[in-house]
Amino acid sequence: MSRLTRRRFVGRLAGGGALGALGLGGTRVLGQAPGANDAIGVAVVGLHGRGQTHLEMIAATKGLRLVGLCDVDPAVLAANVRKAADRGDRVFAESDVRRLLDRKDVDAVTIATPNHWHSLIGIWACQAGKDVYIEKPVSHHLWEGRQLVHAARKHQRIVQTGTQARANPDILDALAWLRAGNLGAIRHAHGMCYKPRMSIGKFGRGEIPPGLDYDLWTGPAPSKPLARKNLHYDWHWIYDYGNGDLGNQGIHEMDLARWFLGHAGLARRVMSVGGRLGYDDDGETPNTQLVWLAYDGPPLVFEVRGLPKSREYQANASLWGQNMDAPVGFRGGRTIGVTVFCEGGRLVIDDGGEALLAMDAQDKVIRRFEKTDPQRGIGWSKGDRYIFENWLGAMRSRRWEDLAADVLEGHTSSALCHLGMISHRLGRGTPAEQILEQVQSDALAAAQFASMKEHLGRNGVDLSRGSLALGPSLAFDPDREQFVDNAAANALLRRPDRKPFAVPEVG
Repeated sequence: MSRLTRRRFVGRLAGGGALGALGLGGTRVLGQAPGANDAIGVAVVGLHGRGQTHLEMIAATKGLRLVGLCDVDPAVLAANVRKAADRGDRVFAESDVRRLLDRKDVDAVTIATPNHWHSLIGIWACQAGKDVYIEKPVSHHLWEGRQLVHAARKHQRIVQTGTQARANPDILDALAWLRAGNLGAIRHAHGMCYKPRMSIGKFGRGEIPPGLDYDLWTGPAPSKPLARKNLHYDWHWIYDYGNGDLGNQGIHEMDLARWFLGHAGLARRVMSVGGRLGYDDDGETPNTQLVWLAYDGPPLVFEVRGLPKSREYQANASLWGQNMDAPVGFRGGRTIGVTVFCEGGRLVIDDGGEALLAMDAQDKVIRRFEKTDPQRGIGWSKGDRYIFENWLGAMRSRRWEDLAADVLEGHTSSALCHLGMISHRLGRGTPAEQILEQVQSDALAAAQFASMKEHLGRNGVDLSRGSLALGPSLAFDPDREQFVDNAAANALLRRPDRKPFAVPEVG
């Protein structure tokens, strides 16, 4: 695993080594503002959600120039074309990404589509000679993520993952401090996505937005009618398109937990307990989930909690952000982050409150890590500016090693989320008492399950009837990226091809 200190990271922002201080033609210093002729032309694919942040970051990053917009929803595309015109940007508009990738004025693309399109567009872009910034998770299934890595290396493309915390100076400071042994040996990491999510309702079938090519929107996913009210965003909770909160918000924390633990590859065993609890709606993915990932070294435990603390909160959406589950060191509210437990204390990374601090064994704060960059403004606080600046530097140095969040790192962390979801999908409804019998031999697992059970009890969820799915404990071969002697689990590593949107096998 690449060891990225803060000093090395600052060097990367300055251009990424001796070659990085030169432009693509080897003549321009990165810190200078290129003219329109030598700025890197970027097109944004997917404009409804994170694509808006991509547009903001391209506008804010000297050396990047917006040249094109792509979205399958004509209303979303037209609105963004108008915004671009109001800003004075001259851009083209496409509804089909394949036509966009044929254009010679596109040097790079950013991808903010639904998850089921991520890897395929990324592979197509690499094959077309474009550099890529791809939102997390980089894949919808594990196998296609590995093909994306192969495509990036084969075509020598610079492919950055949208796990932007990897470029934050405070994160890098904390990582170096922890690796120096200041809290002693690492025991385990606990990733958390305690992010209340309201029901998406039970409608059974929605309406396709006017003019939208639904077959193109579906792309590599199975061809099925729209089975929810809202086409946009709620796809996160449908297996064919999204990965639940484990692969939505949770991938950020999964990535940080793995990184701080020092694990370069995938886990050797995974088990999940979870379910979609507290309401009955059109969603499929669990809103409550506990995943254990076993390594040859400190384990990783990950939790998704999508319910508020009690049923009365479901009637008042404004209160859904309140949280009774915030651990020591977190600021409350939406508890999203990672705690790294060590023999001498803990390191707390609170994404929701943007706190990053070290605590001793008596829970006393002994060190705070702050962002030190004097520039303040859009995109700096969450790390978007840092990650886009870093992407630009790597595109100019032509060294994927200069990336803060190279696609291989994105694939590995995304794959951990996929492993957890596979165990869940193979699980069976099991009463809580029987689950406890299964996990009580592992003190960490038993403690986390007890906490999960208490959380669900506060939300009025009856666990006596087997509402939680206990997934099998699955052995996994990280080198082959295959489960060991489990055909049912291996079948979920890859989805069936749907022509003409099949993800190619890249050698």
